[in-house]
Amino acid sequence: MRWSIGSILCLAGSASLLAQAPAPATQPSTTPTTKPSGPQSPTIAAPKAGNENAYNGFIRRHEGFLKDKQAALAKGPIQFVLIGDSITDGWRSGGKQVFDAAFGDWNPYNIGIGGDQTQHVLWRIDKGELDGIEPNPKVAMIMIGTNNMRAEAQDIADGVTRIVKKVQEKLPNTKILLLAIFPRAPQAADPLRAKIKAVNQTISALDDAGKTVVYLDIGAKFLAEDGSLPKDIMPDFLHPNAKGYQIWADAVKPTIETMMK
Repeated sequence: MRWSIGSILCLAGSASLLAQAPAPATQPSTTPTTKPSGPQSPTIAAPKAGNENAYNGFIRRHEGFLKDKQAALAKGPIQFVLIGDSITDGWRSGGKQVFDAAFGDWNPYNIGIGGDQTQHVLWRIDKGELDGIEPNPKVAMIMIGTNNMRAEAQDIADGVTRIVKKVQEKLPNTKILLLAIFPRAPQAADPLRAKIKAVNQTISALDDAGKTVVYLDIGAKFLAEDGSLPKDIMPDFLHPNAKGYQIWADAVKPTIETMMK
């Protein structure tokens, strides 16, 4: 076969262009290359440790939230984001009817996962759960920390604080409704109540008079007059039932409506 000088030059030029062309972008994987083990700090982002099922379930939920975000954005602007653990996750089950009635008009996006601690929420935010939401939601409601109770109160508060700062980085135009950790355990004298109170006192300082963060403690609304936690509101003394979710919605909705303006 004979090659003309023009053909050779043409092929050389094409090869040069291909060599200069950037490689196609690839979507980075959010799955860690190694599974975490050992104790975790409330302030350092990390995926959920534990057995294989817990770990894999956590990763699946996270990846599902990335899809949920896109589905919500396809409907219109996301105005309300909920961030937390199983208590926030429960709006999808026992609290669903209340949730739809109270918050459905705001095209909400719920990223609560059962069992999550502050470090797990930090990891999920780092891995994109709040990225690309334009315009920024008007309000993000955060309630997290009850699953960190084996840590020191100050460390838990520091973890919550980091989440607030991270949300502010990702969603600079969003106002944050920071909820106090809800009461748990049946009796007021339980040591858990004292630790929760200490955490809440510390994180309450994040309130900046409503400029960007509003701190709200609605815990007393779940309690009986003697400070006990009724089973007909939180049957396991931790997770609200439908009655508890109604109390929650009624307690926060006026504040959220004000923040939406």
